[in-house]
Amino acid sequence: MSVTIDITGLPAERIGFAASPLAELCMTLHALSQPGHHPGLASWSATTTASLDPDIADRLLEGDFMWRSSFADIFMPYAGIPGGSGRPGATLAAELDVLDRLDDERFVTGALEHCRVGLHYNGGGPSPLSDPATRTKVLEAASARGGRQLDFVVRMLDDTASVRVWLRRLMEDCDEAFFAETWRRIEPRQSADVRHKTELLRRKGLPAVLKEVSSALSVDEGMTTVTADKMMQGSTTATDPRIGEGLLFVPTNFGWPHLLVLHAPGWRPVVHYPIGSPELASSPGSVELLQRRMEALAHPMRMMLCRSLARAPYTTGELAAACGITAPEVSRHLAVMKKAGLLKTRRQGRYVQHQLDLSAVARIGSDFIEGILR
Repeated sequence: MSVTIDITGLPAERIGFAASPLAELCMTLHALSQPGHHPGLASWSATTTASLDPDIADRLLEGDFMWRSSFADIFMPYAGIPGGSGRPGATLAAELDVLDRLDDERFVTGALEHCRVGLHYNGGGPSPLSDPATRTKVLEAASARGGRQLDFVVRMLDDTASVRVWLRRLMEDCDEAFFAETWRRIEPRQSADVRHKTELLRRKGLPAVLKEVSSALSVDEGMTTVTADKMMQGSTTATDPRIGEGLLFVPTNFGWPHLLVLHAPGWRPVVHYPIGSPELASSPGSVELLQRRMEALAHPMRMMLCRSLARAPYTTGELAAACGITAPEVSRHLAVMKKAGLLKTRRQGRYVQHQLDLSAVARIGSDFIEGILR
């Protein structure tokens, strides 16, 4: 499984590196909402959460589907402007201005990527802003996330303009509350990384720089396809005339172990790569428990389930649809994983949701964690 980027005929000068404050703000929000993904950031997450104004914290919960289980592409708006530069702004305010330039359809489909109804990454389709059937699918998917998230998605579809104003104000408030100081500290390291990799690309070429960006990235001998080794399937092109040529690499201090590839049709591809890979803390468990967990994870379908379950809670029906198997088959796999102590289950209204227990999985090893979260 992999995500591929067609770079056939792409001029060398259209491959670049740049820091993005808006993309990094999204990663900080993800770290706050999913601290289990980022044990190395536990101190920062705890301190920042404790200092947040209750109003900001409440609004972050309202829109957290955009950064909790997936990373909405609207946080890289420069990739979605046809004929644009394809480059991030120098400041968060500049990038928010670019976000304002996205048309409503691109904004909504990019924001609702988590709904998994083929709007964004599966070849497009009718817009939920104008097609009743697509709107129904979006709302059905949102309802499984909870009543508050469903209400928010209804607002996004019925009054897109007000939600766009709401989102910009939230990002500005987060900047004032914690991100401006965070960005001040980490931006020099990102800028240094951008300079280093830009020079490496110039001197040694794409294969060498991809190797340094991530061991999960490679390019074929003919220099036509960049491949990201991820537990998902997808493809895109860096030479789409509808949007413009370009392949951009964006560093993140908060992203490990995630390696993100924006590969939506009609958007320029972006690779969001982590700087550094902190070690996960672990403590010994019984050999019997370890054996049960390794046996549970050895099945390829359960590995596939882990990829989704590591990111967010899912119902049996959602997992069946995502993996292309029946709900009873999913239930059998979940039973094995639950017996091994790898799952957490909760009831959300009439839905029963399952999620991977990352603290338990972390004890197995960082390679597995990095593989499923890549």
